[in-house]
Amino acid sequence: MDRFLKDYRSYLKIERAMSPNTVASYCHDMEAFMEYISGPGIELTDVSSDDIIGYFSSLDSVSKRSQARKLSALRSFYGWMILEGYIMENPCDGVDAPKLGRYLPEVLSVEEVASIMDSVSLDSWTGLRDRAILEMLYGCGLRVSEVSGLNLSGVFLEDGFARIVGKGSKERLVPMGGMAIEAVSNYLPVRPLPAGADSDDVLFLNRDGGRLSRVSIFNMVKRQAVIAGIHKEISPHTFRHSFATHLIENGADLRVVQEMLGHESILTTEIYTHIETSTWHRTILEHHVRGKMQKK
Repeated sequence: MDRFLKDYRSYLKIERAMSPNTVASYCHDMEAFMEYISGPGIELTDVSSDDIIGYFSSLDSVSKRSQARKLSALRSFYGWMILEGYIMENPCDGVDAPKLGRYLPEVLSVEEVASIMDSVSLDSWTGLRDRAILEMLYGCGLRVSEVSGLNLSGVFLEDGFARIVGKGSKERLVPMGGMAIEAVSNYLPVRPLPAGADSDDVLFLNRDGGRLSRVSIFNMVKRQAVIAGIHKEISPHTFRHSFATHLIENGADLRVVQEMLGHESILTTEIYTHIETSTWHRTILEHHVRGKMQKK
């Protein structure tokens, strides 16, 4: 089994040119499935649709979104097995993906965003760095991997934009607002020395002079939310959701938001119109005269 997984990983990296994060996610999902079938002693080449269905039946506590991702990984793996001539049919073909409801992500208010920004102490270089990271997450609507991957050569403060390498190694230019420019400008003079040549161009460095990881950014966001007294379940992606929602609430064109976020499909961006709708829908119900009468 390990040999199959090793060859599949090489296929994803070289032939499919998938990002390291995607490769790691697919292989992690395959490792979990391989552990499951090792119990009954089923070989990877002998897996049937019934085995796949049985596996997903064991994942009751896993969200439908995560199940859909796992099924996508399995479908990709067995598609590769067909290409290599190990099997003739994909056992996932007879398995329906779980029906996904419309997912409305958690969104911060403008005041909550400001509270988190203001919670960062600016009396150290790490504080100046963290404030700059938060401003880039919210002010530019970046993914955490995009912030972690920012390079000095990709940030043009005088021109007010950043060159972002997004999913699938696709590049886009994102305008930087005044607060993001100011925050990065304040951080640069205290940016520590890089650990080596491979870190020379890295924008956000850790204490060892290497590239700051996505996990470190995630933990920082969680910590600052607690300090700010925000009790919502948030992550770095919450700032991206909030950025897009606030743009649309203030009249930004959906196509412009799509370009900013780097979405391939406008349908992905449309989720934020539903968030805005749900907000005013809730507000109307809370203030509607008939609703007030019913509560009496």
